[in-house]
Amino acid sequence: MTKLETAIAKLRELSAEDQERVAEMILAWTDPTQEAQHRLSDAERAAVRAGLEQAKRGEFVPDDEMERFWKRNRP
Repeated sequence: MTKLETAIAKLRELSAEDQERVAEMILAWTDPTQEAQHRLSDAERAAVRAGLEQAKRGEFVPDDEMERFWKRNRP
C-alpha cells in the first residue's frame, strides 16, 4: 500500500464533517481555482487574539524552547 493509499484509508475513518474539511484543504492546495474555506471557531479566534496580544507585549517563547519543539515535531 502506498503512503497515499494509507492516508486515504485513515481519512475514511474520520467523521463525514472532518472528511469534508480535509477534502476542502486538499482541493485548495491542489487546485488554484479553489479557495480555502476554513472558518475559525470561537475558541480558535480567541487563541489568535490572545497570541496577537502577547506579541504586542513582546511575550515570545524562548528560542531554546522553540528548538526543542521543532525537534519533537519535525517529520
